Amino acid sequence: MRNVFSFLICTVLLLSFSCKQEKKATEEQTQMKEVMAIHDEVMPKMGTIGKLVGELKPKVDSTEMGQKYEVAMKDLQDANTAMMDWMKDFGDRFNHEEILNGKELTEEKQQWLDQEEEKVKVVKEKINGSIERAQALLAKDTVQ
Repeated sequence: MRNVFSFLICTVLLLSFSCKQEKKATEEQTQMKEVMAIHDEVMPKMGTIGKLVGELKPKVDSTEMGQKYEVAMKDLQDANTAMMDWMKDFGDRFNHEEILNGKELTEEKQQWLDQEEEKVKVVKEKINGSIERAQALLAKDTVQ
């Protein structure tokens, strides 16, 4: 009877531990997917950034309006650079297995993922904001 009781306690502890590990791995996978979803949402907008820079560049001159075009163009270019830098840094920190296959992260890499999530959110805001401002400026130009 004592052996059965010991076996049951060990089994319960083992199941409890494995469930916690599984939950942790699932949370990591979810967070990684969320980070990648943000990337996937804004990456297609890189073409829009290039198109807008191409529209703004010939309008840059020394006039007040020309300076506004230059600011908008630099804003777009900074957003593009932020995305490229983020992708490089992210790729340097995580491997294919961790990004695409949900390989469990070390404690250090989990901290990195937390940081990268915040960084990619900032990049998203830079991209969306710079596009919106440039489009508004160009729309204002066509109305006049």
